[in-house]
Amino acid sequence: MCGITGFKNFTDRSDLIESLSKATNALGKRGPDNQATFTHKQVGLGHTRLSILDTSTKAHQPMTDPSGRYTVVFNGEIYNYKSLTEGLDVHFISTSDTEVLLHLLIKEGAQCLSKLNGFFAFAFYDSKKETVLLARDRMGIKPLHYYQNDDFFAFGSEMKALLNYPIPRKIDQHSLHWFLRLTYLPSEMSMISGVRKLLPGHYMHVNHSGIEIKPYWSFESKPAFDGGYANAKNQVVNLLEQSVERRMVADVPLGSFLSGGTDSSAVVAMASKFDPNLHTFSIGYRDHGFFDETNYAELVAKKFNTNHTTFSLTNEDLLNSLEDVLDYVDEPFADSSAIPTFILSQHVSKHIKVALSGDGADELFGGYYKHLAFQRSGERTLPNQLIKWLAPLLKSLPSSRSSKAGNLARRAAKYAQLMQMKSFDKYWHLASFNLTASDLMLNAPDDSVISSFIDQYHLSNGKITLNDFLDLDLKIVLPGDMLTKVDLMSMANSLEVRVPFLDKDLVAFARSLPPHFKVDKNRRKTVLQDAFEHILPKELHHRPKKGFEVPMLSWMRNELNTSINEVVFDQKILKDQGVFNATQVMKLKEKLFSQNPGDVHSTLWTIYVFQKWYRKWIV
Repeated sequence: MCGITGFKNFTDRSDLIESLSKATNALGKRGPDNQATFTHKQVGLGHTRLSILDTSTKAHQPMTDPSGRYTVVFNGEIYNYKSLTEGLDVHFISTSDTEVLLHLLIKEGAQCLSKLNGFFAFAFYDSKKETVLLARDRMGIKPLHYYQNDDFFAFGSEMKALLNYPIPRKIDQHSLHWFLRLTYLPSEMSMISGVRKLLPGHYMHVNHSGIEIKPYWSFESKPAFDGGYANAKNQVVNLLEQSVERRMVADVPLGSFLSGGTDSSAVVAMASKFDPNLHTFSIGYRDHGFFDETNYAELVAKKFNTNHTTFSLTNEDLLNSLEDVLDYVDEPFADSSAIPTFILSQHVSKHIKVALSGDGADELFGGYYKHLAFQRSGERTLPNQLIKWLAPLLKSLPSSRSSKAGNLARRAAKYAQLMQMKSFDKYWHLASFNLTASDLMLNAPDDSVISSFIDQYHLSNGKITLNDFLDLDLKIVLPGDMLTKVDLMSMANSLEVRVPFLDKDLVAFARSLPPHFKVDKNRRKTVLQDAFEHILPKELHHRPKKGFEVPMLSWMRNELNTSINEVVFDQKILKDQGVFNATQVMKLKEKLFSQNPGDVHSTLWTIYVFQKWYRKWIV
């Protein structure tokens, strides 16, 4: 795991080499073990290294082949790198996957991408042709931002690298709308106009004429699995075991996150087969007992005899980390679970350099309440009919994520709305935190612009199945929210996180399974839970999914109230800034202290995060 950046000069700009040095420095936390740059003619490459495989200087980057023609900067791991050496007539000087990738690219170019099993973002320079090839892994586990104008092209692992190049810092209003609506930036979007993200499963050629982007992998339809439920369960276990085994390769200490849920517990069960001294780590919530699942994590640790450590957090611990999280985030990102993820990574990085996690299982197998709601909303049942009749009453009930009753009322009201919609519209209803995001903006994009983004995911018949819904999550939520969160928060603490559930073989198999294997009646992730029923402690099977909700409503009414007033509700700042509709923002203040706050704290958090980012990076 590392940081990469670079440029290609289309003119004769002389300031890009200095920008390269600053951009590389900005990525220091991604790679504290070594830092270097490379320049040749009109191209510059920068790299910061977190040493995982072959920690010697022989594996430092930028890495150039013996002929001097080719150079690569690489972020990630290629798990099948040893088998990829077959057919390469090369005398390797290191034992790193970077060197294998370099020579594979020399031999095959972009054609080799389909062979790679891992997570990655890289740039490969051919000094003779003066071209750069960039690529990103299939699922978008590793980020890659880029910018192009008539003068130059630049790229970086994080926005903070790109902002060291001469790029105008203008807000993209379309991206702002979607950030306010979803709490993160989906797809290619960036908050800075002109900056984009290379989509997962895509590669890019950069030459004197500009850039060309193509896919090397896509979510094409797979033949439906027809092997029966028992066979499917066995396959899930076998494929996860193989995936975990691939991800156990490291020349530094390795361990695993362990929340006590099925996903991370299944990963630990498999990992313990290959490391009898496996280290596992959990966080508990001392002041929020309802969400504390450390007892389940400890049951798993005991069963598989891991060296387990629990970090018990207080409300004060969470608040104290808030500024560190916001300071590292170089593009607005308002998933508040980034806070405990940051703290966990911070503690774990003191013990190991590589951690396994259970991320991706919910999106693959249908683990969220929204998946169950979508599946059940199309059924003609008496409970559904009753909820339709009660819709006006449900809408009037006090709702909030911060209490059990309020959250139940919130879900019921949202579900009642869901049943009135077409299947495709249901996806965006369930994915959105704020459906009236444009009302908060002074320069909201036209409805046609908003629709154009949605339409690119529209199926020809306008209807979607649960598997289509999950594919949309894999395309939108996973890379935009979940993987961004884990990458940023782990890299802020120089920790590599590997995600076994997103192995290409396991992803392909999960996508081939019929919907009722994933969500059935009142159960989610059915095949995954049943596959590990007799492997994990019995207490984990069928237990309700809790998930931790940062107590944002309480914070905004109490500990953060002064800061919220100063950052969000200052009318002079709102007027001078010219981004938000001050009248609409002030209405949120009234709702915050009302008896029916709903999800107002989520909306306020997105504005708060944006304003803190704006002050640091734009003003």
